[in-house]
Amino acid sequence: MKALVIGAGGVGSAIANIAARRPFITSMVIADYTLARAQAAVAKANDSRFSAQEVDASDVNNIRALIRKVSPDIVINAVDPRFVMPIFLACEEEGVHYMDMAMSLSIAHPTDPTNKPGIKLGDEQFARQKIWSDKGIYAVVGMGIEPGMSDVFARYAQDELFSRIDYLAVMDGSNLTVDGYDFAPSFSIWTTIEECLNPPLIYEEGRGWYTTEPFSEIETFDFPDGIGPVECVNVEHEEVVLIPQKVKAKQVRFKYGLGAQFIETLKTIHTLGLDKKEKVKVGSVEVSPRDLLAALLPDPATIGDLMHGKTCAGTLVKGLGKDGKPKAVYIYNVVDNEWSMKNYGNQAVVWQTAINPMIALELISTGQWKPEGISGPEWFVAQPFLDLIKEYGSSWHIRDEDTQGIVI
Repeated sequence: MKALVIGAGGVGSAIANIAARRPFITSMVIADYTLARAQAAVAKANDSRFSAQEVDASDVNNIRALIRKVSPDIVINAVDPRFVMPIFLACEEEGVHYMDMAMSLSIAHPTDPTNKPGIKLGDEQFARQKIWSDKGIYAVVGMGIEPGMSDVFARYAQDELFSRIDYLAVMDGSNLTVDGYDFAPSFSIWTTIEECLNPPLIYEEGRGWYTTEPFSEIETFDFPDGIGPVECVNVEHEEVVLIPQKVKAKQVRFKYGLGAQFIETLKTIHTLGLDKKEKVKVGSVEVSPRDLLAALLPDPATIGDLMHGKTCAGTLVKGLGKDGKPKAVYIYNVVDNEWSMKNYGNQAVVWQTAINPMIALELISTGQWKPEGISGPEWFVAQPFLDLIKEYGSSWHIRDEDTQGIVI
């Protein structure tokens, strides 16, 4: 398989490091707006199958030109979600397969944003389903850790563990700290702001999708493997769009373990207007407040040596088991930053994200997954994916949870 990876930041660089250990990749081009960053990712992978290119991910024609130059079997989008549509449309025009880890951005409801969804995450992509099907090309969307592995867990729960799912919540939490920083997001600040400050999306059977106020329904969840209790809140996330399309669950939501201090910092960023994307004039220059914030914060790709702790991604499922009795489980994956830095040179959050598109690519290359048109992770049987997680150096586990309140 010949792959073109657009984005040489934390996740793109981690994809290269992981791909270098997989023989099914015949060649991989790493492309970035800054050629030097792409070259650094290739040098780190230290593999003759890899090369670097320059690309402007905001320019459809520039991306199309690179696709024609490289002639890949698939393009992997490893940049911020704001670039999803240019890359997606370039692949559509050039007739090449596509994969991403975050979907096209939402647009809030114009008059009632905290009750009704406007344009949901991924709506722009799914609206082009027929075009992709007619062209005979596929797009596997939301194939990171969350969304991604969390969706695979949801599909596995439906197929193997539950006869009825009453409640499904993707629960993300960590005990990560970064030396010298009180506030240092382990992922892109652009992505963090979009997820946390947009109205959270929730799905309920019979009601469909609806939204709430940011940071709603705070609860403390005890994460496994020594991470411990973390305060979690509803946030907007792709799983809430994807999972209900293939998994029959009465409720679906995403809860992010931000912790009280992180939540207050994000609220302050919003209050001060530093989350705004639109440029403002400062003296003789114009700058986006969010771009300024990103420039002030440490690059998530470079903080691995300063980071300590573990990150956990998982899916909490409650309902009735295959035997018809009350059942509740948390299916999860934990990555220790010390381990990922020692073995791959990538911090835990980006490494945990990067293994999933690689596992999906391998399953596609062997024919175990056969995507058509536009598909999410839960479109496919889960077991082959889960079987490969250990081979990629990670693991997955099931923890029994409290069944109180589940009615037969």
